[in-house]
Amino acid sequence: MATDDTPPVPAPAAAADPVVETTNAESNDAADNGDRNDRGQKRGRGRDNRNPNRDRGNPNNIKTGGFGSNKRDFLSKRDQVQDNRAAKRRKVIDGAADGNSYMSIPFSTDEIAAEERRPKRKVAVLIGYAGTGYHGIQINHKEKTIEGDLFAAFVKAGAISKANADDPKKSSLVRCARTDKGVHAAANVLSLKLIVEDEDIVEKINSHLPDQIKVWGIQRVTNGFSCYQACDSRWYEYLMPSYALLPPQPQSFLGKKIIDAAKEKGTYDEYVDRLDDVKNFWEEVEKNDIQPILEKMDPEIRAEVIRILHDTADQELTDDGEPSKPDTDVTKDVDMKDTPAEETTATEPSKDGEAATTETTETQAPAAKVEREFTPVELAVREVKAAYVAAKRRYRVTTPRLEKLQEALNQYLGTHNFHNYTILKSHTDPSARRHIKSFEVNKTPIRINDTEWLSLKVHGQSFMMHQIRKMVAMAVLIVRCGAPMSLVSESYGPRRISIPKAPGLGLMLERPVFDVSNKKFKELGREPIDFGKWDKEIQAFKDEHIYKRMFELEEKENSFHLFFNQIDNFRTDYFLWVTPGGIEASHERSDRTAEKIPRALQAELGDEADGVAEDGSSN
Repeated sequence: MATDDTPPVPAPAAAADPVVETTNAESNDAADNGDRNDRGQKRGRGRDNRNPNRDRGNPNNIKTGGFGSNKRDFLSKRDQVQDNRAAKRRKVIDGAADGNSYMSIPFSTDEIAAEERRPKRKVAVLIGYAGTGYHGIQINHKEKTIEGDLFAAFVKAGAISKANADDPKKSSLVRCARTDKGVHAAANVLSLKLIVEDEDIVEKINSHLPDQIKVWGIQRVTNGFSCYQACDSRWYEYLMPSYALLPPQPQSFLGKKIIDAAKEKGTYDEYVDRLDDVKNFWEEVEKNDIQPILEKMDPEIRAEVIRILHDTADQELTDDGEPSKPDTDVTKDVDMKDTPAEETTATEPSKDGEAATTETTETQAPAAKVEREFTPVELAVREVKAAYVAAKRRYRVTTPRLEKLQEALNQYLGTHNFHNYTILKSHTDPSARRHIKSFEVNKTPIRINDTEWLSLKVHGQSFMMHQIRKMVAMAVLIVRCGAPMSLVSESYGPRRISIPKAPGLGLMLERPVFDVSNKKFKELGREPIDFGKWDKEIQAFKDEHIYKRMFELEEKENSFHLFFNQIDNFRTDYFLWVTPGGIEASHERSDRTAEKIPRALQAELGDEADGVAEDGSSN
């Protein structure tokens, strides 16, 4: 069943003759000839008739439009479009991009003229990538993107001519599925026009790419093919630690609100029953992990540590998500970092956005190392918070807990109004209706080091910006907070509620599906778009470059712990729909474009749009 904004699949056109790449001057001349014929039929009513001096190459002010004009000096509409596009592109590059652009690779006139002209063909490029350190897939001038690196590799490998290297639109670049910042893809597709005469063109392109981006293959398609329009559906996988299903700590803001509301509504026993095997988890952690640490401390230090832990969990946070009354830097230093002080090193962002250890060179004077002496209280708080994190990582999910998660995911099946699961869409917007074919959690978790991971796979026709991550967050919050499953169906209603987006770290595009197009390709005797022939290579790539990055990044940054810690401790009514008070107890967002939202919550809610979506649907 097609969703409202899923584009129809066009019938593939018959293969056309190869398009020969020409220089800009030659293409302009050809366009000018055709344009002059058109204007002759229109009796000179060209747009530039109003400006007889339009052509800078007309020193004698010869009339350039209408009867008796010198039409050889008249700029064609194609030339005007190219001039305007080039001017806008230059303005962006010189302004926002500081003179540099990932979308425009400059070559001199002599270099372009010296290049051999070769035919280009419409192709589907099958790719995979790890999104860590990239600002999504969609190419833009300013940020490092997957398509930006691919475009540069196409040019270096000779698959895109130097004449067309200044604008991806000249190659008709289209992506099957857009992925958000940091999101991965084991299999995705680009459709565009490339020079593919060389038998080893795939190897040439891959030689100019980093290890975390891979071209699996290039296949010829019909000239009218668009990988976005032809895609029938998409599979995504989401990986998360099983400790995400643990309930909020009872002393946290959200934990207290849930318990108080359950007692007020007379549903406390039902709430405890829904928690099932984790209802005593935090009580046991306090007894077995935290109390032994506290008992070793001096009485004065212990009292101060307890006060700090209580204040951190029970005070209002600022717009930036920091405690409103921090009388110590401990909360910043230890909230999620359990690395001992003596093991910490200075880091700075590397070129691709990942953390890199700062090094000194012969031409760089060594910076003075700042030694920070931690007080006994700060060290004690670090130890306690590290114990909480370690306890969560030791958690092993049970079958009843997985069954509850599956029950929550089942609520998404079918066609529903997902306006609350994206940004800038109202309940009345028809494009908010999406169809989910399946959403399954793998019943067999995998263990990486001390952490157990769960795999969730969703299959849908198309997804809106942040939709999958918000669907995951809603289902997980229902399970961890013992909320009723009916919350999902209520979220399809007209009331606007705030659903946080789960960390992008765990999201991966598994593969796009082209069933309808592949049937037509078969009829035409063409090869189908099928990743099956690279199954072994793709699995090895996932293990080495995607899963490994996910696991290592979570181990290093505790992304999921940070996410739920923020949700549990931010003193706001935005997420109180998860309490027994239901949707009516939460903040109703009246105008997403104008409402002032705390900056720390903007990241959680996804209101700071990254400019890219999880697939190619319009937003």
